[in-house]
Amino acid sequence: MSDMTAITTILKQILNGLQSGSIYALIALGYSMVYGIIMLLNFAHGDIIMVGAYLAWLCMVRFALNPALAVAAAVAGCTALGMLIEKAAYTPLRSSPRLSLLITAIGVSYLLENTFQLIFGAGAKTVPPFFNAKNLSFGGVVLSSNAIVTIIAAAVCMALLTLLVQKTKMGKAMRAVSEDMGAAQLMGISINRTISFTFAVGSALAGIGSVLYCTAYPQADPMMGSMLGLKAFVAAVLGGIGSIPGAMIGGLAIGLAEALVSAAGLSTWKDGVVFAILIIVLVVKPTGILGRSLNEKV
Repeated sequence: MSDMTAITTILKQILNGLQSGSIYALIALGYSMVYGIIMLLNFAHGDIIMVGAYLAWLCMVRFALNPALAVAAAVAGCTALGMLIEKAAYTPLRSSPRLSLLITAIGVSYLLENTFQLIFGAGAKTVPPFFNAKNLSFGGVVLSSNAIVTIIAAAVCMALLTLLVQKTKMGKAMRAVSEDMGAAQLMGISINRTISFTFAVGSALAGIGSVLYCTAYPQADPMMGSMLGLKAFVAAVLGGIGSIPGAMIGGLAIGLAEALVSAAGLSTWKDGVVFAILIIVLVVKPTGILGRSLNEKV
């Protein structure tokens, strides 16, 4: 292999890693935001992505709608579903032990998977492309336009989310509830509204993530959200669950790790490496890269 071919291969793998890492980061943000507010690991989050993929497929294949409308429908549908799950499944259990919420989240995940398998069957549905753009070429190195669009879209979403959390009134309310729910309530902040808003934003990011994922892997199947959600969870833990910048760093790190393993010719070990990272993080630094140690009040 010549030096030029090696450099081209490395660049392509880095781009692939950043593409999948950007998707993991967007999904991990949903985990981190919800955990930061109500200390819930929302394992149904991965299946919201699956619902977004099916909504995009329905809009473009069954209803022959414009791809832009399919994207809007996927994001809006995921946002509405996230808020519905929060109101129907999590709000009644808010004062229950955390384990009850975790079991409920797993139950909601299985409910969504089996419902969509019952309606659409177990086979994968091919999602048409959302846009047709030519690949870019720089000095003989061909770069995927899908990967570049995914990275740019994810970066814009993360920048907007950071502005939302840091600069807006609702963002300040989210940070206040995250720090001390009781004190925030005494200051006049609506806890229910803030939590619903957090689920809405997290689910909207999952909807965008589902569109970007279908751009890279154009198919929808009932079980697609399960592994995707688990990898995003690993990314959230790696970055420090509850930390928004940590979720971004964790997602990109997991994506690059997968790409490097594939480049080394060990693509069958790709998933194993992700969970090996989870074990190492939990053993060496359980709070993650940017996570904070929490002292339980007695």
